Amino acid sequence: MNIARACWLILTLLFTAPAWAFQTRVVTIPSAAMHKSFEATVVLPDQYSHGKAADRFPVVYLLHGSGGDYTDWTSNSQIGRLADRYHMILVMPDGGHESWYIDSPVDPRSLYETYVGTEVVAYVDMHFRTVATRQARAITGLSMGGFGALHIALDRPDAFGAAGSISGAVDPRGCEDEPGIDQVFGDPARHADFWNNEAIVANARNFGNAHIALTIDCGVNDSLVQSNRMLHARLVELGVPHDYAERPGGHTWKYWSNAVQYQVLFFASSFKRNGAYGQSAQT
Repeated sequence: MNIARACWLILTLLFTAPAWAFQTRVVTIPSAAMHKSFEATVVLPDQYSHGKAADRFPVVYLLHGSGGDYTDWTSNSQIGRLADRYHMILVMPDGGHESWYIDSPVDPRSLYETYVGTEVVAYVDMHFRTVATRQARAITGLSMGGFGALHIALDRPDAFGAAGSISGAVDPRGCEDEPGIDQVFGDPARHADFWNNEAIVANARNFGNAHIALTIDCGVNDSLVQSNRMLHARLVELGVPHDYAERPGGHTWKYWSNAVQYQVLFFASSFKRNGAYGQSAQT
């Protein structure tokens, strides 16, 4: 082989884009708690169809922010490639426009914590080849979804072994002016105890007690960075293991589409550490 041909082959290998073969599906997931159904986006890795039929896969649940829906992550980022790269299933449920992913004490029709944390997980485990253990499940989200992911993981440590938040609204007490938040949390004055108790920083110790692998990040130009710094400081004070990062950027998709790559890598490492990969349908 001459030198010119060898150089050409090397350049081809370096600059040829990898072939992504993940599948994106939209499914309808019923909620018995809310007596209605919602759509969700599910991304299956290439290995799901082209690997062994008995193979099962860990799952990462990705929550959207306020005003968003189940299409946000796939419309605004290249999230599907991460499913192929890390051999995992990605699930993006619809959490309503301003649900905050809680079971509202003032609106009995808004039970999104039960829906996402219990009903969606049960549906995904029933209809897809998942590794149905906490060690093989992670949940994260952006902004309102960051709060929701940490909140759900804290309330359901038996379901999720890892959790994250990207630009998370981790303290709702700083978001009292957000449209619709009082409709699910209640009036900040009349329901002050509930607002205080729901702040993630007030429950930080429980991450350590539940042995949840935890990753948090926020842009340095984000209006929510101070509340994230407070949560980080509290976790350090309590000795709770976690990853924390601040990167250049604000409350934008440019930041979120970059940050999610680090979070999914963190979850993949957690899955590998806990033996979630390589499990078959017989296990």
